[in-house]
Amino acid sequence: MHRITVVGGGFAGLTAAITAAEAGAKVTIYEAHHTLGGRARTAEGPYKTNEGPHALYKGGPHWTWLEQRGLIGELAPLPPLEAARLRLRHKGALRRTPPFAMLKLLRRTSQQAPVDVDFRTWATEIAGEEGANAAAYYSAVALFHHDPGALSAAFVQERLRRATKLPPEAHYPRGGWASVIDRMAARAWNLGVRMETLSRVDSLDEHGRHGPVIVATSLDAARRLLRDDSLTWTSGRTVLIDLAVRTRRGDAFAVSDLDAAGWIERFTAQDRTLAPAGEQLVQGQIPIAPHESRATGIARAEELLDLGFPGWRERVTWRREAIAGGRTGAVDLPGTSWRDRPAVDRGDGVYLAGDQVAAPGVLSEVSFNSALTAVSLAFDIRRRAGLDLKEA
Repeated sequence: MHRITVVGGGFAGLTAAITAAEAGAKVTIYEAHHTLGGRARTAEGPYKTNEGPHALYKGGPHWTWLEQRGLIGELAPLPPLEAARLRLRHKGALRRTPPFAMLKLLRRTSQQAPVDVDFRTWATEIAGEEGANAAAYYSAVALFHHDPGALSAAFVQERLRRATKLPPEAHYPRGGWASVIDRMAARAWNLGVRMETLSRVDSLDEHGRHGPVIVATSLDAARRLLRDDSLTWTSGRTVLIDLAVRTRRGDAFAVSDLDAAGWIERFTAQDRTLAPAGEQLVQGQIPIAPHESRATGIARAEELLDLGFPGWRERVTWRREAIAGGRTGAVDLPGTSWRDRPAVDRGDGVYLAGDQVAAPGVLSEVSFNSALTAVSLAFDIRRRAGLDLKEA
């Protein structure tokens, strides 16, 4: 029986552990916190917040893998009336529809954008400066970056395509990410995976290493653990704001900022279990530049709240703010793609899994695909595990 050690009990770590255990490996997970989940945790208490959006994108191997194992669970569909309450801020005012120039660009999604040109330059040639900027900022919902237009055109185009696809690819597990994580942890347990929580790993040899090791942590944590300064990649810096407000008829479902990067969403529009009766849970993500302060991001979030949630200040029952730096996934600059990110195989039986490594996909799909790749490389079990690791 193969042995495998997984450092990190988040989404990537659990994916790797389940895949390896299904193929017959003896697996141990070491998690530094007292609960599993990593950035896919859902807060305990009356307000079930997530660290940023918790949508699952349907259509790729990520979704199929979860669905085949019954791990997605009940979804929280968005009622049509709520979907009609999506609002867009453009030129300082709320709109129901995007500018025509942006629509012109969306109709050209079949034209493959180049990797080595920034999105703003490429899109401006098709839809003009106004359409290019609006499309770039709209894509920030899947990017967490303050200037999406400066990123690789191919990288942004794929996220814009999937964020605007109809019917929508984004689906919400009822109860937040925790419901998915709990099901994954239960499956891992039933497969015999040993899960050691409150077990921070500072050296790969401290627990008596047996067999391959998959490091399924943030890239920053992996760099420190492996003492490898090459483990870096560009990511976003995002202000997160969570609010509970008393229910008011007419509140927007979501407000997307087309004048800058930012998104505010009322998550209880599709899942009433996230807040007590009579209250709504609103979460915002406002990407900020490296030189910008947290206060700048909060001020921009409040501008969107003023537009989409009139009187919100008098209705607040709970509030929390945070800043996420380097914890929002990889972004690819012009001339780079996912293949250029830190490789999964680090040599000497050590493999990386996470959302900033060399694997395709959108948001959590990168963690998933890298975890499958790591297990496949570690034990060469592609055929036995039934893995399909083709590019997403």
